[in-house]
Amino acid sequence: MYRDVSSCNTYNYGDALYWDARYVQEAESFDWYQHYSSLRPFVRRYIPTSSRVLMVGCGNALMSENMVEDGYENITNIDISSVAIDIMRRKYEHVHQLNYMEMDARDMSFFPDKSFDAVVDKGTLDSLMCGSDASISSVRMLGEVSRLLKPGGIYMLITYGDPKVRMPHLTRSIYNWKIILYIIPRPGFEKPGGSSSNSHLEPVPISDTGVLPADFVLEDPDSHFIYVCKKMDETTEVSDISSYPLIADAL
Repeated sequence: MYRDVSSCNTYNYGDALYWDARYVQEAESFDWYQHYSSLRPFVRRYIPTSSRVLMVGCGNALMSENMVEDGYENITNIDISSVAIDIMRRKYEHVHQLNYMEMDARDMSFFPDKSFDAVVDKGTLDSLMCGSDASISSVRMLGEVSRLLKPGGIYMLITYGDPKVRMPHLTRSIYNWKIILYIIPRPGFEKPGGSSSNSHLEPVPISDTGVLPADFVLEDPDSHFIYVCKKMDETTEVSDISSYPLIADAL
């Protein structure tokens, strides 16, 4: 494992100019990593449909549209690319549940503290980790996410970054996040022999330093990791965030 910088290429994924050029060339919708159908059990378990949701680095993905179709009522979408935001504003101008704003996830000062019940991040932290000044960018973004979450709110991070490289960023005491980890195979992955399993719907035990159980083996070596981070406060008990197995059709 330990996939992080080794998964980056020479592009500066933290640069708006890179993304503007990319969205000019690739205007068709694209979802990074996983489609909503695969993420739905986790989203529905931890984020109520009445939540005020912030989608950071929305790009031109269908994720937010799919969530609205699934009953979500209020999703603010931000992206550093003005091209992507212009495309999405025009596409969804009549969908009142969706709002699109050009904004850098490292500076979301437009929003007051404790503005959102949930923040969803599908690849945005990864992009910043592949950009220049990665460590500074990640601290700035995660600090903003923490600031914007209401007490009890959820930061759901979908990433290729395994626990050894992500937990050190997520476990800073200033965030005060209780973290639950799920690991899911990449789309289209099939276990040897064609057998299937719902084991990815069960949380994986993890230490604050990112150590997985000694006997844990990834079904798919290119799995994706879902970190469910709940913002704690003095009145929130650790037991308040459930970690029991999900079911595929969780509502």
